[in-house]
Amino acid sequence: MSDHILIERSDAHPGVLVVRMNRPEKKNAITRDMYKRMAQALVDAGSDDSVRAVVIFGVPGSFSAGNDLADFMAIALDPSQGEGVQQFIFELAKFEKPLLSGVDGLAIGIGTTMNLHCDMTFATPRSLFKAPFTDLALVPEAASSLIGPRIMGHQRAFAMFVAGTGFSAAEAREAGIIWKVVSEEELEATTLAAALDLANRPRQAVLLSRRLLKGSVEEIHARMSEELVIFNNQLKSKEAAAAFQAFMSRKK
Repeated sequence: MSDHILIERSDAHPGVLVVRMNRPEKKNAITRDMYKRMAQALVDAGSDDSVRAVVIFGVPGSFSAGNDLADFMAIALDPSQGEGVQQFIFELAKFEKPLLSGVDGLAIGIGTTMNLHCDMTFATPRSLFKAPFTDLALVPEAASSLIGPRIMGHQRAFAMFVAGTGFSAAEAREAGIIWKVVSEEELEATTLAAALDLANRPRQAVLLSRRLLKGSVEEIHARMSEELVIFNNQLKSKEAAAAFQAFMSRKK
């Protein structure tokens, strides 16, 4: 399980820490253990003065397909099993250093919403951003119901988070949820170069400027908590049970 999240540093990019989701056989579906490891990586990076910027990567063709289905079903039966998920999204919100991501391929559910907390996201043309919450009779998470409309306006946010519309990389850039579209071959080098540039800038000026741009962490945490209550209630609802049953039937 430990190799599903890789923590990488290189002499070529001093000050930059890479958190890589590495479960290609499952299209980087995120397990509870993976959530916990990513949350801890952010905690450690936040307290390590040698880390000046963090980058999140997936694998070729899959940034993340969202929650691992087996783990998600376990959380549906017992919401307390979702502690790792909650820890990760709250750590995303309170992380204070530059946070970047490089997306190639699928970015589903949390694979989309975690990028809303990133300062710069680079994506390849074949990337797909999709948040099918209502498909499963659920609601947005990770404060996407707050951050999404702020970034892209009500109608685009409604299309993504309520209508479940998938966004291409070009549409995501137009909506303002990613910074640039680059080729598959250039993705990692371009993202790491941007992270290195930030790592080399005056440290305090970068941190203070980022804090001003991000706004109130307390407001984001409050929305996350509100979403979680509704999300967990919906998990126990009859319409969610029916939606999951229909989904499982299609999978079979």
